[in-house]
Amino acid sequence: MAAKWIEMLTGSLEQKKQYREHVARLDALPAPYGEAAKAVQRYLTYAGAAEDGDTLVTMIGDHVDLWERAAVDGTPVRAIVGDNPVEFAEEFARAYAGKQWIDRERNRLTQAIDAAAAKQEGRQES
Repeated sequence: MAAKWIEMLTGSLEQKKQYREHVARLDALPAPYGEAAKAVQRYLTYAGAAEDGDTLVTMIGDHVDLWERAAVDGTPVRAIVGDNPVEFAEEFARAYAGKQWIDRERNRLTQAIDAAAAKQEGRQES
């Protein structure tokens, strides 16, 4: 009972456990893969942060899988991210079409502008 109450406030404990496991795997990557993966991970956290936990945990897990496979195969870092690491990270995040935090802000902005425009139109008609 208490666990369900806590999860309502803080989110899924299972997702947090999975996230911590993914971060531990990220920390275990050898250089230079670890540095590159952590840099992309940081960017994904800020720019591609999914709003729902399932999407986020899946994205992070797949991200770590990618870098672990590259380390095993000896794939050069640039062969993974290309010449534009920002483009790589954003394309990677777009592959996870879950709801993102920015969606809420986009809706809030649109609603605020619609309300302001409606007020202005109402005053002009009077």
